[in-house]
Amino acid sequence: MKKYEYIPERDFQDLRELINRSVDRFGPKTAFIYKSKDRKTKTEISFSKFGEDIDTVSAFLIEEGLKGEKIAVIGPNSYEWVVLYYAVMNNVGILVPLDKGLPDDEIANSLKLSSCDFIVYDEEFKENIENIQKNYGVKLKKAISMDVLKQDKLPAYKPLVEKHKKDFKVIDKHETALIAFTSGTTSQAKAALLSHRNIASNVGVLDMVERMTPEDNGYIFLPLHHLFGSTGVAFLISQGITSAFCSGIKYFQRELKEYQVSTFFCVPLIIESMVNKVLKTADQQGKRKKLEMGRKIVRFFLKFGIDLRPIIFKEVRDGLGGNLRHLVSGAAPLSMEINSYIWDFGIFGYQGYGLTETSPVIAAENPTTTKPGTVGLAMPLVDVKLHEPNEEGIGELLVKGPNVMKGYMNNDELNKEVFIDGYFNTGDLASIDEEGFITIHGRLKNVVVLKNGKNIYPEEIEVLIDKLPYALENVVLGQEQGDDYRLIAAIVYDESQFKEGDDIQAIIDADIEKINEHMPAYKRIKEVFITTEPFEKTTTGKVKRATVTIG
Repeated sequence: MKKYEYIPERDFQDLRELINRSVDRFGPKTAFIYKSKDRKTKTEISFSKFGEDIDTVSAFLIEEGLKGEKIAVIGPNSYEWVVLYYAVMNNVGILVPLDKGLPDDEIANSLKLSSCDFIVYDEEFKENIENIQKNYGVKLKKAISMDVLKQDKLPAYKPLVEKHKKDFKVIDKHETALIAFTSGTTSQAKAALLSHRNIASNVGVLDMVERMTPEDNGYIFLPLHHLFGSTGVAFLISQGITSAFCSGIKYFQRELKEYQVSTFFCVPLIIESMVNKVLKTADQQGKRKKLEMGRKIVRFFLKFGIDLRPIIFKEVRDGLGGNLRHLVSGAAPLSMEINSYIWDFGIFGYQGYGLTETSPVIAAENPTTTKPGTVGLAMPLVDVKLHEPNEEGIGELLVKGPNVMKGYMNNDELNKEVFIDGYFNTGDLASIDEEGFITIHGRLKNVVVLKNGKNIYPEEIEVLIDKLPYALENVVLGQEQGDDYRLIAAIVYDESQFKEGDDIQAIIDADIEKINEHMPAYKRIKEVFITTEPFEKTTTGKVKRATVTIG
C-alpha cells in the first residue's frame, strides 16, 4: 500500500511557529498584494511587515480588553482579515470566523452558540452588527470596525507592542484556538473546536505532499472564514509564496495574468467555469475539433516523456493568465472529465478531500500520486479505515490524526456518536483500494436505501448527468413511493444550449433515458424536473440538497 512520506522538519506544532519560520526565512520577500476597492492603489506587504502587523494588532486587541476572549470576525477577504486570524489565535484569544453570506438571524445564532461577546467586522457589516444587537438578543461587549486596522492606522499602535508583548498568550497547542462552524448543507451548522496543533499539523502535511516553491505566485480566492480557504493561505505563507487577493470575480481572469498566478486553492465550480469558457470559445471559433485533436496528440507524446502541452495549448494557457500550473480543488467532488481537460492543458489539477472537523485535509493527490476518480492517498500522520464495509467494499470513512478536532462545542451527545474507538466518523461513504487510494461515494445521509436492501449513491448518478452539455447543476433524490423509493432528478439547464422552439423537457428526458439504459433497473431515474434557477448553495459552492424543491 502506498503512503506519503512523513518529513519531521516540515511539521508544525502551532501557528506561531509557522509564522516565525516564514518571517525568518523570507523576511523582505513580498507576502501579500492587494488593491484598494477602486483598484487604483496597490499595496505590497513583506513577510517581515506581516509579522510586525500581527504583533501590532495583537497589542491593540489586548489594550482594548480582549485578552483571553472569544473574538468573532466577519467580512470579505482582506489583508486585515488574515492579520486578525493570526493575531487572535497566536497571541490574544480564540477566533470565531463567521460566514459573511449568512443572514442576520444566523449570524446571531452563531454568536450565541459560540458564547462570543466580541466581534471585529468589515465596515460594510456595520448595520448588520447593529441589527443583531437590536433585534436578535445579542449583547456584544465590544464591536470593532476593521477600518481601525488599516495600514495607515497601525503606526499609532506600535508603542503598544512593547507594553503588551509580555501579555501575549502562552500557546497550549492542544487547547481550542478556533471555533469553526460546519457549512450545514443538510443539517444545522455545528461548532467544531480546533486547536493550534490541529491546523498547524495540516499545513505541515500539505508541505510534505504538494509541490510548490517560493517562486510560485498565489491567489487568495476562497472565503477565509472557510477552513479550506484559511488553511490554504497558511500553506502559501509556509512556502514563502507571494499571494494576491482577488479583487472580485469580474477581475478573476484579468488578475490571473496581472499577478502571473501559478497556483491557488479553489472549489470545483471555478475549474468547471474555466474549462467551460475555453470550450465555449472553441465552439464559437470553430476550433473544437482542433482542440480535441490536440488533446489526443499531447497524450500520445506524453507516453514517450515528451510534453507538448505548453506548445499546443499555449493560447488556452495564455487565456488563463499564462503562468498557471497548479490548482488545488476541494470542498466538493471535481468531475473527472473537467479535470482531464485541465491536465491536458498542462495544468496540474489536484483533488483533495476533507472536512471542517479535520482541519480540513484528510487526503489529496500530487503530481506523482494520482488515480482518476479518487481523492488520492491519506495525508502523512492521518490514519483512515472503513467502518462496517458492505459487500462492495464501501463503508463509512473513519479518520484519526493530529488534524482531527477536539469535538463539537457543547454537544457531548453528538461527540459520543461521531467518535468510534478514537476515530472520527466523517459520515462519508468511501472505499479504499489495495494501493491506498480513497474513493468517496457520497454522504451516508444522501444514500437511498430501497426495500430490497439495495443502496443507491446519488452522487454517482449526478456525475453522469453532469456530462450533459446543458447541465449546469443537478441533484438526484429518493422520493417516497408507497413503502419504497423511486429516483428523481432535478436539473438546472443552460438555455443557450437549446434552439428556439425546442421541447427542452423532451430532449432532457430522452438524454436521461440514455443514461438509464446503462443502469440496473433499481438505479434508473423515473422523473426529471428542470429549471433555469440555480440551486441554493453554501459559500463554498456546495448545493444545499435539503432546499432543492421538486415540481
